[in-house]
Amino acid sequence: MDDLPAELRDLLATRYPRRTPMTAPTYRSQLGDFSSVVCFKAVIVGVEDTLGADGAAVVFTRAGKVRGHTLVRELGLTGSNPPTDQIASLLNAAIGHDGTRLAAVTRSYDDGENVIIETQDTVCSAGEPQGSDRRCTFTLGAVWGALEAITGRTYLGEQTESVLRGGNSDKFVFSPF
Repeated sequence: MDDLPAELRDLLATRYPRRTPMTAPTYRSQLGDFSSVVCFKAVIVGVEDTLGADGAAVVFTRAGKVRGHTLVRELGLTGSNPPTDQIASLLNAAIGHDGTRLAAVTRSYDDGENVIIETQDTVCSAGEPQGSDRRCTFTLGAVWGALEAITGRTYLGEQTESVLRGGNSDKFVFSPF
């Protein structure tokens, strides 16, 4: 986060101070606003059992996109369109270790017309065995929605690498749409 402009760094710090993920109202007075990865994964498995893997992927990707758009709006970054290499820092501050801890956003860069965003330690991959076919649908959606809101552009997103299948990161590729 040190490579961000001071004004943006201060905004993120007030919205997502270290180890306090939200300055918005606390929704649960006794337990706080975090829940376990185990419970989140149980929701994923239950929805997959109900809708099938492809149906669940559509639902979770869309839910993630809504979350990404909302997050960017809450941070006041809609349409800010920073350089692509700064997007990872912005997202990581909000959803990484110092934010909601959905995933560590480690890198963002351009590859031709495409925007590549790499993540690690995603909630979707947590606890999965190596070789699992689990996809990071909610995380993909959250990053996708945030990217579209920040840039004001529409993309087609896909996960092209997974830490579960030999990748160094869960890599998301966003092509202009």
